[in-house]
Amino acid sequence: MLGFARNCRKFANFSTVADKFFKVEVVGNKRRTSEPKTRKETKPRFEKKVKQRISDYLKQMATPEIEIQLAPLRAAVKESGDLVRDLKAKGAPKIDVDRAVVELKARKKLLEETEIALAPKEASFDRLKLEDLLKRRFFYDQSFAIYGGVTGLYDFGPMGCALKANMLQEWRKHFILEEGMLEVDCTSLTPEPVLKASGHVDRFADWMVKDTKNGECFRADHLIKNSIEKLLNDKKTSAETKKDCEDVLARLEGFDNNDMHQVITRFGFKSPITGNDLTEPIAFNLMFPTQIGPTGDFKAFLRPETAQGIFVNFKRLLEFNQGKLPFAAAQIGLGFRNEISPRQGLIRVREFTMCEIEHFVDPEDKRLPKFAKVANEKLVLFSACNQMDGEPAKELAIGEAVKAKTVANETLGYYMARCQQYLLKVGIDPRRLRFRQHLSNEMAHYAQDCWDAEILTSYGWIECVGNADRACYDLQQHYKATNVKLIAEKKLEKPTEVNVVEAQANMALLGKSFKKDAKKIQGALAALTNEEVEQMEAELKENKLFKLTVDNNDFNITPDLVNIKKYSKTLHVQEITPSVIEPSYGIGRVMYSLLEHSFRQREGDEQRTFLAFPPLVAPIKCSILPISANEKLVPIIEKVKEELASYELSYKLDDSSGSIGRRYARTDEIGIPFGITVDFDSETLPHTVTVRHAESMTQIRLEVSELGRLIGDLCKNRQTWQDAQQKYPKFETANE
Repeated sequence: MLGFARNCRKFANFSTVADKFFKVEVVGNKRRTSEPKTRKETKPRFEKKVKQRISDYLKQMATPEIEIQLAPLRAAVKESGDLVRDLKAKGAPKIDVDRAVVELKARKKLLEETEIALAPKEASFDRLKLEDLLKRRFFYDQSFAIYGGVTGLYDFGPMGCALKANMLQEWRKHFILEEGMLEVDCTSLTPEPVLKASGHVDRFADWMVKDTKNGECFRADHLIKNSIEKLLNDKKTSAETKKDCEDVLARLEGFDNNDMHQVITRFGFKSPITGNDLTEPIAFNLMFPTQIGPTGDFKAFLRPETAQGIFVNFKRLLEFNQGKLPFAAAQIGLGFRNEISPRQGLIRVREFTMCEIEHFVDPEDKRLPKFAKVANEKLVLFSACNQMDGEPAKELAIGEAVKAKTVANETLGYYMARCQQYLLKVGIDPRRLRFRQHLSNEMAHYAQDCWDAEILTSYGWIECVGNADRACYDLQQHYKATNVKLIAEKKLEKPTEVNVVEAQANMALLGKSFKKDAKKIQGALAALTNEEVEQMEAELKENKLFKLTVDNNDFNITPDLVNIKKYSKTLHVQEITPSVIEPSYGIGRVMYSLLEHSFRQREGDEQRTFLAFPPLVAPIKCSILPISANEKLVPIIEKVKEELASYELSYKLDDSSGSIGRRYARTDEIGIPFGITVDFDSETLPHTVTVRHAESMTQIRLEVSELGRLIGDLCKNRQTWQDAQQKYPKFETANE
């Protein structure tokens, strides 16, 4: 399917890393490497379930190049299978059936071996092994586990916490610092009127179905998607039904409750847990309600997004930016959504960290000078046209996409390119990244364009970043609710004469007549347009009465309560409501995708798994591994610690009694990219140590005084491991 496929190469070998495993023992002053004993092969290289997983993956995700090679082999298997069935049905002699079965098995084996040879490494990804590693080494775990846990809530352990912090630190640097954004930190408690104005109270809902007997709830679109994927993988499903299923999947994002009910009824979908019937889809608001204060009268919600805090502070941010457009504000914080049935780990949770940007721009001029810097950046774009025509995603320079109006404007295109740069920097596999455009029936009514950065995981394509042009909707909604103008001023090229018609309230009489409502009536009168004031003037002359509606309440305005003023004035500036370009990042989803993309298995020992994080975001940058517990090495270890600390580099000391090979394996498993070994050669002045690169398992030797600068440069991408290997002597064990 589509996005990751653009550069997928033909793999001559299934695994990308060909490493040797070794043990190291101390013999005199040298490290000696002994190869592990050859294991007896008690089972094939790939178990049957792994082979099946590879086959299923390629049926859905194969590139056109791979499919060309597999198609004739699959046809040959089908031909042999049909022949065996035909011979059996006709009662052919056993020898003829046996001969046909032998041929069928041979063709199946050839197909199987070809699939393994051509499949990218993610095809055999074993999620259970990754989840076991993450839980065992406490990257994260379900919250309140000793009480049975709560679905959709997770606690991060030391490694997960550090990984997340590093990703957020890089996000802040990549966007807030490099782009000169204004950062805010707003409260998570949001009064009901704010979310009423933004539309969340009325529309922030998902469709839910229930088990008719036990009441268990399921999110309707997820139930349909999972059920259809099961049908597609079922060999008994007819070609006609599969085509129908694929059509439903393509249009599912835009379905309403009636569409979903029709699909559930047509296919006869049941509860995936009990097999019971399901109710019709019903709307479920995803916000967590609460109240502020002891009386319970002040209704509020935990915020479902961080954006509204930026919008309501727009005036102050504009003043801070000296009244100039464009400018961007950003916020990193928690969001809360009461998900119906969170069943996908960090992908769908009830409390999560968001990073959101609101870039305010002139709605008539969404050009961006910095766009030229990224215009040649190539992105995999899965446009609305591609989706509707059944075509694959296409790689295109963002400059070409904006020029062709595939992407609405330069500012949106710029943030899409910067989004890709960030995701690749933190370790997302570029072959498994695409930008999918929202179809017209799934896009918010006020949005002008929207592209989701989707990452391919074992759960399928997951939306991790939304890049949307929200037009002027949010600022206008808050203005309507508060009568506080959320506008900017745009200097006109030439002064312009305009006629003004104003309704000025007689506050003395207005206060007597309406008391506590007088102030909001005054605000509503001041907010009337020229046309509305002229209409009010006409009604006052004819009927001596005008009905003014404020907050769904009608107030009778009489001629003595208002003065109509008409005059002309010269305008040097124009008032505009800015449009908003909004990139919104779900850090938990990006983090889970990174964990999958970083998961590795050592060639020759599939049980030995590890995480290969980019040094930039690795939770711990290096391990310190003394070769022995000898007291003579302690002062050198302390010098290594001081050197790393002076460069603010995190480290983990492992001085346990296990072999150096076992300790390497332990630190590899948790994603520590560099291992520093203090051995007996380190005693010689100047003190030296070896540095081991976890993913390639190669080593170099250098002085302790150069250690901090080297590791720091490697972690900040100022140089690569290949650069380091050219600069410093390669370290080889005695056995090598």
